[in-house]
Amino acid sequence: MADVSTDFTAYVFAIVDKRDARGFAALFAPEGRFVFGNADPIVGPDGIAAAVEGFFAGIRGLRHELRNRWEDGADTVAELTVEYDRADDRCVRVPAVTIFTRDDAGLITDYRIYVDLAPLFAPA
Repeated sequence: MADVSTDFTAYVFAIVDKRDARGFAALFAPEGRFVFGNADPIVGPDGIAAAVEGFFAGIRGLRHELRNRWEDGADTVAELTVEYDRADDRCVRVPAVTIFTRDDAGLITDYRIYVDLAPLFAPA
C-alpha cells in the first residue's frame, strides 16, 4: 500500500474519484466488510472490487467534497457532498456519510456508506 500516513481519508476518496475500484478494494483487510446503504455486506477485496466496478459502470464520474471529519482511534466518520455525473450528462449532488474502521496494519475492516441515491437514478 502507498504511504498514506498524511491523510488516509483524503487518499480513499481520491482513489474512488479516479474510479479505481481495484485500488479501493486493495485498502481492505482480507475479511474487510463493505456496506453501501441498505445493501447486503460484501466481504473481501475481490467482492468489493466487483461491486464497486459495477456501480462505476452506471455513472460517468464522481467527486467527493469532504465537509467534516471525526476520528477516534481506528474509526473515522466523514461527512461529504458527493457530485455524480450521470450517464445522461446531468450532474447530481447529494449529502453522504461514510464510516470506516482500520486495523493495526492500516487496512479497512469495516466501511459503510450512508447516502440517498434516488436523485442519481431519477428519470431526467
